[in-house]
Amino acid sequence: MKQLKLKALIPIGVFLVIYLIPGWISGDFYKMPITISFLAASGVALLMAPGKKLINKMETFTKGMGHSGIMLMCLIFILAGAFANVAREMGAVDATVNIGLRYLPQEILVAGLFIIGCFISLSVGTSVGTVVALTPVAIGLAEAIDLNAAIAVGAAIGGAMFGDNLSMISDTTIAATRTQNCKMKDKFKANIRLVLPAAVISLVIYFLVPSNGGDHQIDIQVIDYLKLTPYLIVLITAILGMNVFLVLSIGIILAGGIGLAIGEFNLWSYFSSVNNGMQGMAEIVIVSMLVGGIVEVVRLNGGIDYIISHIGKKTKGKKGAEFSIVTLTGIINVFTANNTIAILMSGPIVKTVADKFKIEPRRSASLMDTASCFVQGILPYGAQILAAVGLSAGLLSPFDIMTYLFYPYLMGMTVIISIILKKPADK
Repeated sequence: MKQLKLKALIPIGVFLVIYLIPGWISGDFYKMPITISFLAASGVALLMAPGKKLINKMETFTKGMGHSGIMLMCLIFILAGAFANVAREMGAVDATVNIGLRYLPQEILVAGLFIIGCFISLSVGTSVGTVVALTPVAIGLAEAIDLNAAIAVGAAIGGAMFGDNLSMISDTTIAATRTQNCKMKDKFKANIRLVLPAAVISLVIYFLVPSNGGDHQIDIQVIDYLKLTPYLIVLITAILGMNVFLVLSIGIILAGGIGLAIGEFNLWSYFSSVNNGMQGMAEIVIVSMLVGGIVEVVRLNGGIDYIISHIGKKTKGKKGAEFSIVTLTGIINVFTANNTIAILMSGPIVKTVADKFKIEPRRSASLMDTASCFVQGILPYGAQILAAVGLSAGLLSPFDIMTYLFYPYLMGMTVIISIILKKPADK
């Protein structure tokens, strides 16, 4: 029986092999499309699904794909993509950057880049998008004030990971809260207590970075403050506990309305923006459904129980369980180089461990999300660092940037400390 349970994990092994080997050979871990890897793993899972006939096996697999939790998560992904794209094309990201650069003292521009990165990623829910928006600004400012560009880019990436971990419309937040069955506002409250010390310490470090920014003038003539409204409304209503579907729907309508009023959109380009935003989430929606099918087959074949039993043998008490959650999520993230996928794959196992050791859903969700963002933020082959390196046009290497990723390193430390000291406490 034990051997059969181990065999149940074969689909996951197939995914890792197909996804990792091309990356190791080519040096590019995004060489193999992740959907292809999961599709191959799904084929193996389908063959292993309980049932004598193929139609019965397909029913088992598609039951996992169509689980209500998976479908709700996919719908949130779609709405989040639509809002983020409409707000971006309406000019909200550019307005945010301009406000930060205009009003933050130029002597502390590196700290300013970290703050701007935090706000943008918290608003748009994507660390990669934030890195792409801020890296050219960071490099340009570094050259202007005679500063190591790696420090400026490291600050931008740190801010991006802060928001990716906390944003109400981030893929990781959506995946973590849905797999752990907790409310977004509860996860946010638990999560902010977990990472705020790391953000404050990082900000102090960046404040202390010497800069002669006073000699450099940034000429920003016009800022449209109205463009920030959708971000602020979405953040406030989500934190207050409004239903996430209403929050995102209001954001889409408000961002579109402002865009129409100021001439950034006409009616048809607005609809096109909504459509493009939804289509931009197609990959994560497809992956979510395939993961749902794979996990259902693995669960029915005893694979989840097999992993839990091995974790249970080495886990003593709540502290050990929390370390297991962090370790499991982090290891999967190392292999997949994608924090959302790591959460989707580890989520069902984490939920079982959390229930067994009476860890509150908001705590398990925040631990899982923070661990994945910590690992993702420091991976030299992760999308965030690779995007920054690509935009630097050969000026920086991944390891140049990794030296100055203060926030991700501190975020990882605060997770470990919080488990050891049992802070923040589950109340």
